[in-house]
Amino acid sequence: MIKLAVIGTNWITDQFVQAALNSGEYQLTGVYSRRLESAQEFASKYDSPTLFDDVQALADSDRVDTVYIASPNVLHAPQAMQMMRAGKNVIVEKPMAANYQLAQQMFEVARENNVLLFEAFMSPHLPNFKRLKQSLNSIGKVRKALISYCQYSSRYGKYLAGENPNTFNPDFANGSIMDIGFYCLSSAVELFGEPTSVQAQAQLLDSGVDGSGSVILNYDGFEVVLQHSKTSDSYLPSEIQGEDGALLIEMISIAKSITKYTRGSNIGIDLSVKQESNPMYYEALEFAAQHQNKAMNDSCTQRSLIVAKLLEDIRRQTGVIFPTDTPQSN
Repeated sequence: MIKLAVIGTNWITDQFVQAALNSGEYQLTGVYSRRLESAQEFASKYDSPTLFDDVQALADSDRVDTVYIASPNVLHAPQAMQMMRAGKNVIVEKPMAANYQLAQQMFEVARENNVLLFEAFMSPHLPNFKRLKQSLNSIGKVRKALISYCQYSSRYGKYLAGENPNTFNPDFANGSIMDIGFYCLSSAVELFGEPTSVQAQAQLLDSGVDGSGSVILNYDGFEVVLQHSKTSDSYLPSEIQGEDGALLIEMISIAKSITKYTRGSNIGIDLSVKQESNPMYYEALEFAAQHQNKAMNDSCTQRSLIVAKLLEDIRRQTGVIFPTDTPQSN
């Protein structure tokens, strides 16, 4: 049984904890928040985990062997490395780190301390996403793809009203490509690997982060266009076009459904399979498998590092700079 603690008490932490407990592989043994009252409120739904308002106390606790980190992006790397140096395995919410250098350092610390580091990117572990990946060969040679995720942020109204929520604040290593656009970028890398080149543009907000943008990933013989936005909604599916047909994906982040169209026919074939209602269930199972094997999945590690490098390149091209960036990374 994995003895799990969490850093962060927001809705995504609650969703992961429920998925982890439903898998039967985890026990919630610790909850950290800067305020004990917040930790207590979160923990009241679960079976008596230990409460922490000191990160080092959590790192030192023998009641915990794995820590799930869902703090602001800028804290992912320092908190993860603090936990790993104390011998804890780490599940860190996407994106793994504020820049590529920090992501590399995190994996070095994991290896040095013989612990697991896992980026909580749920999409590739979903049954429908796996079905999508398996179906690529069925549409012939891939020639074009559009991967889109545009969703008007619930925090955008506050930003327009003159507030500075974390979602649109460069001090927290945030913005559209680091949040909603991550699903587009990381899904493309999972499906097609590392691109040969990248072209990016974005609409920057006055705060200095991107509110929306587009990215072209160039591959041998085809290109993948990414559309991402936190300032507008889209109702279009993502699409992968091959010489013999096309695959349409509803909601790329959770792969809600997969439909195949064969060239010359306008009748779609539903390739979807049943999935758990909580999409984080499958990433919880994937980490549990790595925990049992006492080894990181190399393909997950390589994807995380490729995406971290691409995110940095995209930000460099679009002019998004974070305080954590070094002169070498921008």
